[in-house]
Amino acid sequence: MVSRFVRKVRTSSGAVAVQIVTRRGRQTEQVEHLGSAHTDAELALLLSAARERLSPGQDALDLGDLVSVAPRIDDVADWTASRRAGQAELEDAVPAISAGGRPVSVNAGGRVVATSSQLLWQVLTGAYAQLGLEVLADEAFRAMVLARIVEPTSKADSLRVLADLGAPAPALRTLFRSLKRCRDNDYRDRIAKACTAFSATAGGLSALVMYDCTTLHFETSDEDVGPHGLRKVGMSTLLPVLRAFRERHGLTGMVVVADAGMLSASNLNAIEDAGFSFIVGSRITKAPYDLAAHFTRHGDYFADGQILESSRVMGSGKHERQRRVVYQWSFKRSQRDNKTINAQIARAEKAAAGKAPVTRTRFLKVTGAARELNHKTIDRARQLAGLKGYVTNLGPAVMDGAAVIAAYHELWQVEASFRMTKSDLRARPVFHHEREAIEAHLTVVFAALAVSRYLQNRSGVSIKKLVQTLRAARSATIDINGQRLTLDPELTPAARALLRKLQEGH
Repeated sequence: MVSRFVRKVRTSSGAVAVQIVTRRGRQTEQVEHLGSAHTDAELALLLSAARERLSPGQDALDLGDLVSVAPRIDDVADWTASRRAGQAELEDAVPAISAGGRPVSVNAGGRVVATSSQLLWQVLTGAYAQLGLEVLADEAFRAMVLARIVEPTSKADSLRVLADLGAPAPALRTLFRSLKRCRDNDYRDRIAKACTAFSATAGGLSALVMYDCTTLHFETSDEDVGPHGLRKVGMSTLLPVLRAFRERHGLTGMVVVADAGMLSASNLNAIEDAGFSFIVGSRITKAPYDLAAHFTRHGDYFADGQILESSRVMGSGKHERQRRVVYQWSFKRSQRDNKTINAQIARAEKAAAGKAPVTRTRFLKVTGAARELNHKTIDRARQLAGLKGYVTNLGPAVMDGAAVIAAYHELWQVEASFRMTKSDLRARPVFHHEREAIEAHLTVVFAALAVSRYLQNRSGVSIKKLVQTLRAARSATIDINGQRLTLDPELTPAARALLRKLQEGH
């Protein structure tokens, strides 16, 4: 039976030799001398190297080693006081011979050769794999995605970020080749499918599609010429995106949730005709007419959280369709709306007195040279304060008013993602010139967004805070006695709490 173990023995100089001993039964077959320690720190380094050789690949997120009691030189028995108690045997064991036939030198000091944020890199790569993005089998693409989360910068400068993390850094040409593979192998589709599959296993609602528009500006004032030009002035179009999403994921019964900017009757009719349901924010200017029965019976009184429903004809001529409208009144929203109304009234009063500009001033009535407050519009605004409306083509039996409102309120998640792409991940401005490179750049950004949202949901902190906390936990690689050893970082309480949250559920 072969066994291997670590042995600590005293040398004649008083140092502690760390050895890995291989035995077959009671016969010692090999003694591998790792070095001699003269301080507690050196002893800890040598023992760490010995453990790594005995069991390589130990999980770096295991906090056990980080909180264990450090070994001490004084804890090792000193038998050198009596040479008659086996001194000759000890000296035979300690002077290990290197592969070149020369004795291993003993150096009482060590030096730091590198520091890295290996813990942060392990967390990032773990999240990337958890989402199923390893299906791409492209380490250069992964490097660009994760480097962007840590520090959004150019593709060339991302090599510096990777080096600081202690992560494998591909050559710059390899990164650019990865951008080409991203386009040629349709990484966007594969990433979308991987994220959808992960969402399904995590209990996500794949049939509820949150939709919003954002802008990505280019560093040029000229549009591309031709029908296939990419750089065009204007917003994204809705239906092509929805159809592509439905086809990609094979979904039926999709419900589109969008803000009031998508409310035009033609938009809603087109969405419905394409086979989609919708929940859209409604402008409340029609509320006094929709809720005429309520205002007749109860005046302006609403209970906090009260939900009311009505129907309204939207569109004109052959485009007219009856739409269900859900309203909710909130006391907190009422306070906020009235505060805004008061500020607008104050501005209108200054404009009426000639102390402020007239243009774009609400509640101001201008008749010839006369300026005065428009009390009719003020009263109407007070009546609407606290109300929020939602238009849908879903019947009450399918989704009641409370469920409609709850679904719409999830739209903030999309807005939060847009803010992350613009601030944390700096998707814009776009400096690439060719369509393929631009689309590959955005694919990198949205893969980084998926990883960031996953980590935020797991940890309960922003991705910026997570990166700051774990990036500061630096591992150190130290050279001592010719051995290069990596020490785990000392974790702050915040880092430990964050890691515990990330490890929950695994």
